[in-house]
Amino acid sequence: MGALQTEALAPTPPSPALSQEPSGETLTLERLRGLRTAPTLSLEQRQQLKQELAQVLAPCQWFTLGIMAPGELEALAALRALELALGWSALAAASEPAAVALGHSVFLKGNQRIGTYLLRQEDGLGEGLLITGHHREDSSVEGTWGPLPLDFFVAQVLAGDPADA
Repeated sequence: MGALQTEALAPTPPSPALSQEPSGETLTLERLRGLRTAPTLSLEQRQQLKQELAQVLAPCQWFTLGIMAPGELEALAALRALELALGWSALAAASEPAAVALGHSVFLKGNQRIGTYLLRQEDGLGEGLLITGHHREDSSVEGTWGPLPLDFFVAQVLAGDPADA
């Protein structure tokens, strides 16, 4: 499946909202909020965002996620890379996935607390990963972060470094 991940996950085009960013300004999780599609990230931006993401994820008790992808294979590859990178148990399909017509976009919704995901065809979406952190007693640590590129966690998994999230 490793070869499939690298072939199936093409970089996303730059977001117009971020292509105008001032020189030297740091890209943050907050600046990603509200984008329709994940931007193309430099290695430096990926490293900075991974550090920031690790800090906001740490106090959360469980997570839900949304993956907007051009197809089922890309969505599942992004899910599995995220699970490996973050040390999650693999989510299982909650039901038999509905048929997805070739060439149509999908939305994968996963819930770490119950251990399952649902996948459905849904056209007109952007592309990227959204992670939402939850906490039973402290809503101040909760939030939704992204969209992150579908391949955001792939490089560290292929490099064999799951601890570098």
